[in-house]
Amino acid sequence: MYRFLLTPRWWGINLFVVLAIPFCVFMGTWQLGRFEDRVQTHDAAEKQPAPGTRPAKPIDELLPVDTVTSGRPATATGRYADQFLVPGRKLDDKSGFYVLNMLRTDSGKALPVVRGWLPGKPGSTTVPAAPTGEVTVTGDLQASENAGTAGVDTAGGLPDGQLGMISAASLINLVPYDVYDAWVTLQDTGAGAGTGTGSSSGSGSSSGSADKAAGALRPVPAAAAQGTGLDLKAFQNLGYTGEWFVFAGFVLFMWFRLVRREAEAARDLQLGLVEEEGAASEAEAESGKGESKDAVGSGTA
Repeated sequence: MYRFLLTPRWWGINLFVVLAIPFCVFMGTWQLGRFEDRVQTHDAAEKQPAPGTRPAKPIDELLPVDTVTSGRPATATGRYADQFLVPGRKLDDKSGFYVLNMLRTDSGKALPVVRGWLPGKPGSTTVPAAPTGEVTVTGDLQASENAGTAGVDTAGGLPDGQLGMISAASLINLVPYDVYDAWVTLQDTGAGAGTGTGSSSGSGSSSGSADKAAGALRPVPAAAAQGTGLDLKAFQNLGYTGEWFVFAGFVLFMWFRLVRREAEAARDLQLGLVEEEGAASEAEAESGKGESKDAVGSGTA
């Protein structure tokens, strides 16, 4: 009764099933592993102390930015150079912009430093001046932004001196020096956004007093590293896991259904409950010929 499984048509169906089910199981297992990795990363992050409470280290020792170093306090020494305003950034549900300065370090590379946040739009709010001379800054390390980061402006067309995305890829086209593939956000904006050293100490303190008097710059909290929490992507992995296992079950169910239907058709044929396709076709042909003869006879009469 099941000899039909050895026919060329069923060989193709069986081969598809044999390949499809392991593939679906593999993909489901892979998606489940991705979800478990995110859960373990989340648990590990929960057990570790907050990144901001850990001791500060030189910027070069914390690169490249990953889930472990993101948010860690980083230190760098240099002189402030170009300044950019980053519009469209919210803080406590209020619209405003970041004040970003490039810190030229002794290595020749510049570190983007967000000195703080100001309400309003660039150009309508007075921006406190950055400290002059050599300064040492300590800020929470952040990875370069991308198109998926909240608040970034990828449309372009911003006025001179404004920046839509804080990343080395966008800054390298605006400044004539190398840029770190990371940035820091200062949590102490009342100290002149940096500690002056040597002869520039007085200048740094002076700027700090001005900033404090204005009371405008507010620290920008460090964002959690991507992929360290049970976010939407984690639950998407879990949903995809279920989908792949459902696909595997569906393929197996359809195979059994096709086999059962084919077996029932073969059994009915053996019991004579249905005629073979060839015999039925011949009977229909003979019946058609008989009807034609009758029609011709009737016409003659």
